[in-house]
Amino acid sequence: MDNLEKQLICPICLETFTKPVVILPCQHNLCRKCANDIFQASNPYLPTRGGSVTSGGRFRCPSCRHEVVLDRHGVYGLQRNLLVENIIDMFKQESTSSAKPAAPERTEEQAMCQEHKEEKINIYCVTHSVPTCSMCKVFGAHQDCEVAPLKSMYQTQKTELTDGIAMMVGNNDRIQGIISQLKETCQTIEENGRRQKSQLCEKFDHLYAILEERKRDLSSKVVAEQEEKLNYIRGLTKKYKEHLEQSCKTVETGIQTLEEPEMAVFLQTVKGLLKRTGEASSTSHLEKVEQGYEAMDHYTVNFWREGRALRSIDFISDDEDEYEEVDGGKAEAEVGGGASTAAPLPSPAP
Repeated sequence: MDNLEKQLICPICLETFTKPVVILPCQHNLCRKCANDIFQASNPYLPTRGGSVTSGGRFRCPSCRHEVVLDRHGVYGLQRNLLVENIIDMFKQESTSSAKPAAPERTEEQAMCQEHKEEKINIYCVTHSVPTCSMCKVFGAHQDCEVAPLKSMYQTQKTELTDGIAMMVGNNDRIQGIISQLKETCQTIEENGRRQKSQLCEKFDHLYAILEERKRDLSSKVVAEQEEKLNYIRGLTKKYKEHLEQSCKTVETGIQTLEEPEMAVFLQTVKGLLKRTGEASSTSHLEKVEQGYEAMDHYTVNFWREGRALRSIDFISDDEDEYEEVDGGKAEAEVGGGASTAAPLPSPAP
């Protein structure tokens, strides 16, 4: 029976359900009055008639926090739980029939005054906010205090507690709404952070692309002059090798001529040989490499200004944003725009 009684306790008034009992969509039960109190606390600005809300609204179940949406009939549109009402009737009948032999025990369990052991607590001391007995009011410590009937104070404070619980339920709903908004704000912040980080990476990737393009262009100039000079030196080397080869052949021919014993034969061949020897001994017809021809120092670059500009990259302020709009997006084009508007590099050092 005790377990059954616990199942018949309203979570708002903490008493046995009072007819009519309404059943919520989440299958939990409430006294209609308690449901109406919660509904009014959660919807304080809805029109009322006779103390009851007469239009649709919503509130949360105090047991499971499920949101209950009502139609224009308000709480009176909820279905009654006749099964629970019948169980309550049966429970009360059973309690009444079983309570008769146990009446003396209930008498012994009634609250008694600690100062007057034989007196029941039947009044309430308003001054000290404690229940007491009539003897304490007449002869005891509360004879100069303001008192009230125990039943009236019981009903008053029970109503206050019920209203307080209903207000707390409504306040909890509002807090839950704030928590939901804060969660949504966190999600929005995370999404905005990811989007801004992605845009930032795109800007830097475009800047990297501009630098890579300029590096390729300047490197191609260095490589072009390098190949031009190498081709010239290789061609000149070939000419000197050919001259050396011809000179070596002339030397061999001259040595062979010197060994000729016949003077007539020697004189017939020596004339042409002397001419070739003179030509082979001269290198005036061959080009000479200018001093410093191999140097490539004129392609030296200085990125000091560009490095300082890169190190000063930061997020723009509102004033700078307005400047960019007035300027037609020039700054955006230079840093994050097309590659054709890249900032020029400094001229090569002399």
